[in-house]
Amino acid sequence: MSLSLFWRAASWKAPQACRQVSTYVTKMRYLFELKEDDDVCRKAQSSGMFYLFHSLAPLLQMSGNRYLAPPFRASELERLLSKFGQDAQMIEHSVLIGCSDQREAWFALDLGLGNLCSSGCLQKSEMETELQGSFIELRKALFQLNEKDISLIFTAQALLRWHDCHQFCGKSGHPTQKNVAGSKRVCPSSKMIYYPQMSPVVITLVSDGTRCLLARQSSFPKGMYSALAGFCDVGETLEEAVRREVAEEVGLEVDSLQYSASQHWPFPNNSLMMACHATVGPGQTEIHVNSQELESAGWFSLEEVATALRRKGSPSSEQDGALPFWLPPKVAIAHQLIWEWVQKQSSSSNLA
Repeated sequence: MSLSLFWRAASWKAPQACRQVSTYVTKMRYLFELKEDDDVCRKAQSSGMFYLFHSLAPLLQMSGNRYLAPPFRASELERLLSKFGQDAQMIEHSVLIGCSDQREAWFALDLGLGNLCSSGCLQKSEMETELQGSFIELRKALFQLNEKDISLIFTAQALLRWHDCHQFCGKSGHPTQKNVAGSKRVCPSSKMIYYPQMSPVVITLVSDGTRCLLARQSSFPKGMYSALAGFCDVGETLEEAVRREVAEEVGLEVDSLQYSASQHWPFPNNSLMMACHATVGPGQTEIHVNSQELESAGWFSLEEVATALRRKGSPSSEQDGALPFWLPPKVAIAHQLIWEWVQKQSSSSNLA
């Protein structure tokens, strides 16, 4: 079908006269308004919900074997700040992180970043007692977070960190000013506008047709292997970054690649993970590990990977004292890549 015919068909399926504005569109338009209009956003703060952090660690409460991130209404937050001798004006340091379908705005506020506290930061232990929760480092709580909270907490920490690290203009050196939503910072002197940024990262699962290549860095938890990953260089396409990273880290040349999905990831510093599957030629599978990048890497069979995917919870030593090989948990896009590969291999085996 030609492009022109495609567009005519698409137009016939969804005629303008019958088009209705979806809840999603309404929600996105409202979020845009909150980001662009300080008065509208300030009004939304008075009836919004707030997620609390202390020095970039989210406030969490344990529920069963999962952590929940409890939100607080503006009135509750004002009462809390007043109890600890803080002005309600501190709420202005919050950042917009989303809204509900009913247009209830959600914000995040860090109570422990020194540069946000005009009269002394609130003490972590006192706040935890009052709030009946704990401020837990995100890396430590990541795999036990309730799924519905993950995206909000990721967004909140990324924005809070960005504002903490970008308070001065790179051109004039003068302080920048945050808009109410926290969607940008402006330098009154140079008129430069700064927007929160993400670092593009490619994460790639390499296969030789029957096996997949997994690797580990020394910073990984013991026994954990994952897909290859690395930052994109300036001027690179996604495809070029994948080819370079695979060549750099394991000394292999990619024959073909296929994009899978993307994910915002808060580590090490606000990354956009772009996930791909890649293949190498059957006669080009000898691994040469770059020891500056990786601790080890190897080829793993379908049976090994499928067994690792079935393991639940944290790894534990087997009878011989060895730690079993294990994979990133479901919250990580690396897990999705590996699961997709297993599904494809299993289907091919069944067809054979």
